[in-house]
Amino acid sequence: QVQLVESGGGLVQAGDSLRLSCVASGLTFRTVAMGWFRQAPGKEREFVATIEWSGGDTYYANTVKGRFTISRDHTKNTMYLQMNSLKSEDTAVYYCALRYGSRWSSEMNEYDRWGQGTLVTVSS
Repeated sequence: QVQLVESGGGLVQAGDSLRLSCVASGLTFRTVAMGWFRQAPGKEREFVATIEWSGGDTYYANTVKGRFTISRDHTKNTMYLQMNSLKSEDTAVYYCALRYGSRWSSEMNEYDRWGQGTLVTVSS
């Protein structure tokens, strides 16, 4: 069973940068895609970014495009989310997720495994 563990959240000021990590332990094959989602207080969980583990194709939500960068390191079984120019509206619990199948997806219901989340708080 693949287990996902996020880290890197914290309290930052608007305009700062932060990098989240997600370690996928037990991942033994490459035909997966992974993604980041977030849930702000009182709101539904929403898509942030996704990446194909093998080919590296990426896709972003419009709200983060140009500010966030998703990447992965095969050797460490780790996915990253580099977040720059953070805004107060980026405050949320960030979750990493994995789906079996090589194609990326922005749909939550297409993901098979989820991490516990890491809290990002951006003060204005």
